[in-house]
Amino acid sequence: MSNIIFKISPAEPWRAAEEAGIFTGAPIDLADGFIHFSTAGQVRQTAALHFAGQADLVLAAINATSLGDALRFEASRGGDLFPHLYSELPMSAVRWTKPLPLGPDGTHVFPDLGE
Repeated sequence: MSNIIFKISPAEPWRAAEEAGIFTGAPIDLADGFIHFSTAGQVRQTAALHFAGQADLVLAAINATSLGDALRFEASRGGDLFPHLYSELPMSAVRWTKPLPLGPDGTHVFPDLGE
C-alpha cells in the first residue's frame, strides 16, 4: 500500500478538478508551490491539524508511482517525510475519492484506506 498517498480537499474544487481532468491545488497548495499529500499513517493527523471542524471534504487515494519525479518526499511536521507534488495532479492518478464527513464528536470519519 506504500504506493498510495492521500489528498484531503474541499469537495467543490475537487469536483471542478474531476470535470477538468486535472487538480491544480487548493489555496494552500498554490501558496506553497506544490500539492500537499499525506501517507496513510499521516492523513488522520493532517485532517485534525489542518481541517478540524470542516465539513464537505473529500479524501482521494492517489497512485504515487504514476506521478514520477514531480513527487518528492520532504521533511515537514516533526521531521516526518511528506509527499509533495511539484506539478498538477492528473485525475488519471486517482484510485478513488470518498466523502470525509464529520462524526458526532466533530472529528472526521475516515473510510477504509485500503481499496
